[in-house]
Amino acid sequence: MNLTDFRDNSLLKLQVGGPFLGGMEAVQEAQEYILIQVEQTEEAGSRRRRTQQFLSSYMFCVSISLICLFLLSSSAPILISVQAFLLDSQVVPLSMTHQSLYVTVETQVLMAGLILAGVYVLIIFEIVHRTLAAMLGSLAALAALAFIGDRPSLMTVVEWIDYETLALLFGMMILVAIFSETGFFDYCAVKAYQLSRGRVWPMIIILCLIAAVLSAFLDNVTTMMLFTPVTIRLCEVLNLDPRHVLIAEVIFTNIGGAATAVGDPPNVIIVSNQDLRKKGIDFASFTGYMFLGICLVLLTSFPFLRMLYWNKKLYNKESSEIVELKHEILVWRQTAHRINPASREETAVKCLLMQKVLNLESLLHKKLKTFQRQISQEDKNWEHNIQELQKKHRITDKILLVKCLTVLGVVIFMFFLNSFVPAIHLDLGWIAILGALWLLVLADIQDFEIILHRVEWATLLFFAALFVLMEALAQLQLIDYIGEQTAVLIKAVPEDERLAIAIILVMWVSALASSLIDNIPFTAAMIPVLINLSQDADVNLPVKPLIFALAMGACLGGNGTLIGASANVVCAGIAEQHGYGFSFMEFFRLGFPMMLMTCTIGMCYLLATHIGLGWNT
Repeated sequence: MNLTDFRDNSLLKLQVGGPFLGGMEAVQEAQEYILIQVEQTEEAGSRRRRTQQFLSSYMFCVSISLICLFLLSSSAPILISVQAFLLDSQVVPLSMTHQSLYVTVETQVLMAGLILAGVYVLIIFEIVHRTLAAMLGSLAALAALAFIGDRPSLMTVVEWIDYETLALLFGMMILVAIFSETGFFDYCAVKAYQLSRGRVWPMIIILCLIAAVLSAFLDNVTTMMLFTPVTIRLCEVLNLDPRHVLIAEVIFTNIGGAATAVGDPPNVIIVSNQDLRKKGIDFASFTGYMFLGICLVLLTSFPFLRMLYWNKKLYNKESSEIVELKHEILVWRQTAHRINPASREETAVKCLLMQKVLNLESLLHKKLKTFQRQISQEDKNWEHNIQELQKKHRITDKILLVKCLTVLGVVIFMFFLNSFVPAIHLDLGWIAILGALWLLVLADIQDFEIILHRVEWATLLFFAALFVLMEALAQLQLIDYIGEQTAVLIKAVPEDERLAIAIILVMWVSALASSLIDNIPFTAAMIPVLINLSQDADVNLPVKPLIFALAMGACLGGNGTLIGASANVVCAGIAEQHGYGFSFMEFFRLGFPMMLMTCTIGMCYLLATHIGLGWNT
């Protein structure tokens, strides 16, 4: 195939589709392979005395779509030749598309970095809502791709969205919305208050520990969707500020998710890789090693969390009556703003709601005048309060509760079954959607719009925009560039210190990168980099320590920022719907120090086991 009309120093991007398996190790083991060669001949001219020929080749086995980049030195025509070396005479399907990119890889990475920095500025300083910031960032990234000559079609951009994650979120939001109608969350809040005997910190530790254990077997998003409503109601009962308790819970959810092979998406990607399975990194060995390390991280995290919260007033500085009145005003105002006055009746309802808000604000003003501010202390009359709360907060619909517990139990059981029995071929998203549909039929919901109002549409749209943004940044070579530069730094280290430096470098690069970008594409891009690094005879590094460092850093790094992990965003969205939203900086002030501490403990565990004890085989 002959191609023309290329500029000087451009990049040729070939996207090859077909039944191929990439990797030089596979090529060496297999006897059948395909060779692609790109040849460019530059004719002699005024500046060049003789003809020069440039040849690049790429070889892979005869099941992935591959993207190859070739640097062209001039605008001369190029020749692409494809050769198939097969044992038998057979037809091999092959599709190939080509594009010319007129910007160097370094420039693409710079553009991607500027776009990512711009998105973070919008979110950190709350210039716009985080959903709009992600949408603007994805639009800017697509514009950058178009600028360099890579123009993905609408179908391609839509395929970048992870619909399994969106389906999981939507299904669980429907389940939780119906579940909340039973009064079960209020009942759980009173029981937790009773177990803690009116003491705050034992209650927080119990909640965080349960969240960590559940997230080791369920995914983090499901755990937070179940825990956030309970926590908010419990904090309202105890007159606590729910924001600090929710941030602590989501931090421990991310920590607990790193303990097993099914707790966090990066771990699933690692144990699903066939090349790593051949090297002994399977479900059992991965979970056994990570579980021990995460247990050590959890033991040190609870005292550090207590130290971080040492000077923070978890109690509200006002009486529970005033706090509930303020929250009621906020909820009524949000409800009024959500009504679109398309008819006369809706306009009248909105005016009535705004009048109610004004009346409540007048009442609040009177109460604030007569109230002497006192910081609440531990509740000494907790036994009497429990009796009052048990009368006030009961199960409101026992029949619906039985239906909800049955459906939710089946859904969670299917989650476990999907993790341990891959032959089911039913994704988590489908399980959640089928469970939501089943519960909608059993519950016989008459007003379906009320349930849809409980769905966090802004959160779903944020994730969709974030998937497009991260894939576009990957197309701009940002993630590959980080992995390649990490490999270059490891090769520059002396051989006797190389393993220790490699563990530290992979760990912290993964943690910091996962705080800023989605850890799923980062993990997928880093795995082949680390495998090739371990196969390099000049480097001579075992692959297991590098993969465990990648998993530890990618999972624990999600605590660094509000958008570092999916559970963080989901928790913030549900809290915002209940009137207790927390900002990027509020999460950062607690999450980032916890990320640094947990990553340090994880790094020490990796060094002790692989450098000190030699667990490299």
